[in-house]
Amino acid sequence: MAQLTSKQRLGQARRTFFERGAAPVGQVPDTILQSWRRCQQLGLTAQNQPAMEPVPDLRLREMRERHEKLWRLARAELDGLRGDAVATGSIVLLTDDEGWILDAEGSTGFLDKAGRVALMPGACWSENRVGTNAIGTAIVEGRGVEVRGGEHYFDPHGILSCSAAPIFDPFGQLVGVLDISGDASVPQLHALGLARLAVANIEHRYFDDGIKGCELLRLHHAPALLGTAREGLLAFRGGRLVAANRVGLHLFGLERGDLGRTQYPQLFAEALTRLRDDGMLLDRQGRALHGRVDDDDSQRPKRPPTRAPITVSAAARGLGADAPLFNAALETDLQRACRVLDAGLPVLVQGETGTGKEVFARELHRRSARAGKPFVAVNCAALPEGLIEAELFGYEDGAFTGARRQGNPGLLRQADGGVLFLDEIGDMPLALQPRLLRVLQERELTPLGGGKPLKLDFALICATHRDLEEAIQAGRFRPDLFYRIAHHGVRIAPLREAGECTELVAALWQRVAAGRELDEAALARLAAYPWPGNLRQLAACLRTLVALSEPDQRIDVELLPAYLRCAERAGTTAPVPVPAAASAAGGAINDLDAITQTVMREALVMCHGNVAQAAKRLGISRSTLYRRLGSDPRGLDPRRLQ
Repeated sequence: MAQLTSKQRLGQARRTFFERGAAPVGQVPDTILQSWRRCQQLGLTAQNQPAMEPVPDLRLREMRERHEKLWRLARAELDGLRGDAVATGSIVLLTDDEGWILDAEGSTGFLDKAGRVALMPGACWSENRVGTNAIGTAIVEGRGVEVRGGEHYFDPHGILSCSAAPIFDPFGQLVGVLDISGDASVPQLHALGLARLAVANIEHRYFDDGIKGCELLRLHHAPALLGTAREGLLAFRGGRLVAANRVGLHLFGLERGDLGRTQYPQLFAEALTRLRDDGMLLDRQGRALHGRVDDDDSQRPKRPPTRAPITVSAAARGLGADAPLFNAALETDLQRACRVLDAGLPVLVQGETGTGKEVFARELHRRSARAGKPFVAVNCAALPEGLIEAELFGYEDGAFTGARRQGNPGLLRQADGGVLFLDEIGDMPLALQPRLLRVLQERELTPLGGGKPLKLDFALICATHRDLEEAIQAGRFRPDLFYRIAHHGVRIAPLREAGECTELVAALWQRVAAGRELDEAALARLAAYPWPGNLRQLAACLRTLVALSEPDQRIDVELLPAYLRCAERAGTTAPVPVPAAASAAGGAINDLDAITQTVMREALVMCHGNVAQAAKRLGISRSTLYRRLGSDPRGLDPRRLQ
């Protein structure tokens, strides 16, 4: 009844504004009313269907290439939110700073519905084109915005409920928007909080490589938040604040407009040496801030890196849910891999998506002889195919149409002296593999467009979730490149092979709980779930529980994500039973009759409708899964598969 009353109130507000020309003050949020007024001044007619034809695929690829860094840094958040979006029948969108949609993940069923109003990659949702909407209005307002149902300016968009948060780079420039959209008839109570949390993680990643020529301060009043997206980041160049994240600005009551105008003495009562020496600093109000300084290596004298011994507890102290957490077996693997890497030999890390391959690689870099040198990570699957060669090998000025002036040194050159991490190497296009092989063999690079060959010195770590030996047999991966990168292999096991996960869940929860408690039933449910997304999915789930609850709150089963509650009702908290013929890792199933449609549907439920993961878990091909179910499972809602 309350929902109907709210809908009636909104309908009355629309009639007041659009038919009588009056202002429905108090009937809609001020943000919505101000947006309606801007749209009306632009001459937009609310009853019309706005022209929103998505751009051709070629133009979309060009947009993605132009915003490659944003796209790359946001991919982990899109992947992390996908499971919740599927469970709630919604989608997650990434746009550029003008509102052009670059990517979309989530419910296939709602994607089809959203497509009817062009809520899809290649469409533009700026406010001046399509009226009041979460994406376009968040760009205008420069802050998080919710637009529900009839609050959209155009009538056809009333089917949507959207929540969007803008993404800013370290220098305070808007670079994009992350939006969560769903059916207006379904309450999206926490969508804006999830979007803001994801944006905080994206903005934090912009600082991972440091800010050139700056001293980067990582600060917070609570030491436990250092190393997470909730730490404050402030970059000073010549004593002037030139870059900061939202948390850093909030710590001192600053706005983005204060960047470039605020001096170090205006914020701190002590010299920066105090932070370097003691890990603590007093601000002008006498408040103690804990943290550290990341200095720009190019501006400071070169010193040999310190190699203090690192233990699991020391490495993990004060970090987030997906920070390193290594058991005895992985500790042994780290020690062996470190010896191999320090000997100048490559390391290949294999494991399913979300098992922590990059976490392992970064910890390996921390413990290696190159710990004080760059760690350059390249996701071969995330880079647009047309950009991989240019971004890896670099190019000279004028090497191709659209090339930046002064050229581009390339990621391989940025890794010189340090560690190059090629993530998802198994997805590298076959045509580029010979050139990478030559660089690895000769440690010499010639940029695109010519130029003098350059000598390179880097240690190599590769990672993939694919079976490279199978890819070699299929002709998708060169055997000579495989033998060049696979001197030493490490396999990170998926969570479902860990058996009882109660201690792991409890340990991860302690890192992020901030006073919250898990009751025994919720802990048992989390520990029993097979986590097809592995550690990444589990860590994202725990962070989401924190974001959606209050300090000192006790988390019970009802607060868990929908896919965990549905899994319990469907009896799928344990791994889907698979015939013995497929029990061996990588083994194919010969007796297909042993796999019933019930088992296939349970696999799809457990994998949230992800056909590729379900087929892999069952040891059969996707085409076989389609054929045996008698339809294309990609169009099915996992909740209807039960």
